[in-house]
Amino acid sequence: MNLNKKSLFLLWIFSICIIEFSLAQIPRQYLDITVAPDRTDWTYKTGEDVEFFISVTQSGVPVPVENVRFAVMEEKMNPLKEGSISLKDGKSKTQKFTMKKPGFLRCEVYATIDGKEYKGLGTAAFEPEKIKPTVKMPVDFNSFWDGAKAELAQIPMDYMMTHLPEKSSQHIDVYHVSFQNIRNSRIYGILSVPKGEGKFPAILSVPGAGIRPYGGDIGKSLRGAITLQIGIHGIPVDMPQEVYSNLASGGLSGYMHINNQNKDLYYYKRVYLGCVRAVDFLVSLPQYDGENLAVQGGSQGGALAITTAALDSRIKYLAAVYPALSDMTGYLNGRAGGWPHVFAGQNLKYYDRPEVIETLAYYDVVNFARILQTPGFYTWGFNDETCPPTSFYSAYNEIKAPKEVFIVPETGHWTYPEQGKKIEDWLFGKLGKN
Repeated sequence: MNLNKKSLFLLWIFSICIIEFSLAQIPRQYLDITVAPDRTDWTYKTGEDVEFFISVTQSGVPVPVENVRFAVMEEKMNPLKEGSISLKDGKSKTQKFTMKKPGFLRCEVYATIDGKEYKGLGTAAFEPEKIKPTVKMPVDFNSFWDGAKAELAQIPMDYMMTHLPEKSSQHIDVYHVSFQNIRNSRIYGILSVPKGEGKFPAILSVPGAGIRPYGGDIGKSLRGAITLQIGIHGIPVDMPQEVYSNLASGGLSGYMHINNQNKDLYYYKRVYLGCVRAVDFLVSLPQYDGENLAVQGGSQGGALAITTAALDSRIKYLAAVYPALSDMTGYLNGRAGGWPHVFAGQNLKYYDRPEVIETLAYYDVVNFARILQTPGFYTWGFNDETCPPTSFYSAYNEIKAPKEVFIVPETGHWTYPEQGKKIEDWLFGKLGKN
């Protein structure tokens, strides 16, 4: 391998690691509490029994701990059973539990060492492929979004591109870009374009929740795809972190709830249409091959990947990791609902109103899943406390388009590098860039 090829290879690997790590860091803690159902796939038929096996160790060795307790519940619900447990050689197990309907049963274990309490959890799936959504499909759902896209189409793109020589190389050009969106706002992002002859496929990368800067999806561009990584908040994505931290604590605090009582003014209308405008921008690039276009994201980005593909037939493939904004009304029906947990905890007293329920139906991923026609690759685990599996299975089970899922049961709101590699290999296989 010559120096240039070796440097390219190392940069590609480094970029992949950065991108995958950004999905969420693999959690580690001082005291390792492992909780696992008694089947290797963590999956059961309704009415079957599950026992949870518990291990409490430090550096792989049992250690004295205090106040070991457990709670078993349907995810996000009140405990069905809780109490203290005794460990023998750092191990224990629960009594048998079951579920009579499809869903997820979770066991949480807590133990204290050196005055600090630590937590572990494991989640059994009971026929998750049979979970049905609670959210209803508005009768004018399609016409609402057709009208919104027509509104967007009347707005000039007015794109701006600033070359970033410090990020560019002999292999790619990188730009900070922006383009016009609805309500006199703009969408900002980092565009990476391979150098060389010919045309290239394109990948739109949509963000997880939060307010932060972005560096671009460099690794995929080095592999031969145009990539556009966008922010959703109508602000440049290359400012100092302090700016985003101040916005997160100030004007954009709780952005996911802003105007959620009005379907025309809700925060995510501008976001969803901004993703469509990002597609407009990508397909306008002279380097684009005119055919192969994908979208990917995790959490909020998983939701945006599905909604963008459902709204825009120019998207040919999608990859989504634990999609948020799915079956948000679950809590109103006695079970877990999707992030941002609009009807859970303290949120309930503010948002349990007919106009909020009506608005969210137009933005719930379940309803986009119902009209989705784009082939997709999905990956997640059962221990997710941010985007409950009950919520994203409510959406996944409604998808009639071709779909593949890679389940790693023990993962929560984080992924292993192997999941990221499967996503990328799937995308590039579909895009003709193996």
